[in-house]
Amino acid sequence: MNTNRLSKKVEKILNHQLEKEANASQIYLAYGVWADSEGYGGVANFLFRHSQEERDHMTKVMEYIMERGGRPKIGGVEAPPADPKNIQECFEKIFQHEIDNTNAIYDIVSLSQEEKDWATWNFAQWFVKEQIEEEAMVLDIMDQLKIAGGPKATSESLYYFDSQIGKREDETELARDASSNHPL
Repeated sequence: MNTNRLSKKVEKILNHQLEKEANASQIYLAYGVWADSEGYGGVANFLFRHSQEERDHMTKVMEYIMERGGRPKIGGVEAPPADPKNIQECFEKIFQHEIDNTNAIYDIVSLSQEEKDWATWNFAQWFVKEQIEEEAMVLDIMDQLKIAGGPKATSESLYYFDSQIGKREDETELARDASSNHPL
């Protein structure tokens, strides 16, 4: 018996989003490695935590597809883009990535509304809210960078910026912190 309650189009677009979230995780991970290699430990920690958050989003989409009787497609991830030239460009690229992801979420909302798939429409609303938060977060960081001097920021202002971004609160632990809190 076929228990899939997703149309082929909806299942395809959700699988595309699953892939986008996996790729987003890789981008944040790669930029975190870049930031660390440039001496921005606070930015690196922030990006590593955000990489895990994107992976959690991927898992959320995967679980939804399965709950609706569909079949998630787990594919390879793309190579991340080239390293940014500086911290300003790093967050500009991240912001553009978040805008692209927002548009992909809107495509899911539009298709689910067109197909009157209210379960998927409702599911996608969590991601709409999340993208509002993601874009606002990156814009806030970009504003802080502008105050620090933007592309012409001094070493001292970048040092302070890095120390502050490393302290930003979020829901995701770094792997090294999570593993040290949970003994075998």
